[in-house]
Amino acid sequence: MSRVKLLGYEIDTFTFDGAVERALELEKEDKVSQVVTINPEMFDCAKTDSEFAEILNNSEMVIPDGVGVKIGLKILGESVDRIAGIDFARRMLELSAQNNLPVAIIGAKPEVINLAGENLKKEIENLNIVYSQDGYFQDDERVLQELAEAKPRLVLVALGSPKQEKFIKKARNILPYGLMVGVGGSFDVWSGTVERAPEIYQKLGIEWLYRTVKQPERFKRIFPTLPLFVLRVTKEKLFK
Repeated sequence: MSRVKLLGYEIDTFTFDGAVERALELEKEDKVSQVVTINPEMFDCAKTDSEFAEILNNSEMVIPDGVGVKIGLKILGESVDRIAGIDFARRMLELSAQNNLPVAIIGAKPEVINLAGENLKKEIENLNIVYSQDGYFQDDERVLQELAEAKPRLVLVALGSPKQEKFIKKARNILPYGLMVGVGGSFDVWSGTVERAPEIYQKLGIEWLYRTVKQPERFKRIFPTLPLFVLRVTKEKLFK
């Protein structure tokens, strides 16, 4: 495994298959491990949120989800594969089922998490979801205690960033083991309530553009974050 530094944070340089292989190894270990699927907005958040910055520095895996991260690394002369978080999480679910490893899913609206769980169990043979919780809870301690009792090996958390990463940080102090991954809006797609971008957008790494066209309210969130991120990376390269 090797890492490259981007705006002060270490990013893994796995291929998709390499990332999945390493994650499966972590899933089977007797400790809690965290995977962050990083995008430019997270770098922006880490500038003002020291707790989140610490999480990025201490996670076992930080994989480049956003195409902006891939562009940023390219500016620095690093050619690194983009690993879409939704595809990574889906593959981990499939491998968990194949290896008889229990799974937990947390986040999204109640109807969304229920539909996502039902669909995933239909689509992935032998998938064992031992715990499911929507994202509208206030008592972290209850959920963490229930998770500890359920003893999942894979936990997918969709609470939005940085909330999901901070929840996982808490879990590291309570759970006996497990691989925990922040998965953003993946449950919305798996439930069928949100349509994923067509394959051509996925291959080009511009799913964000398709979602912005479909949901114009996302525009304010992405811009000016993405161009400013590219400018920050360019400045880092020029004054390194």
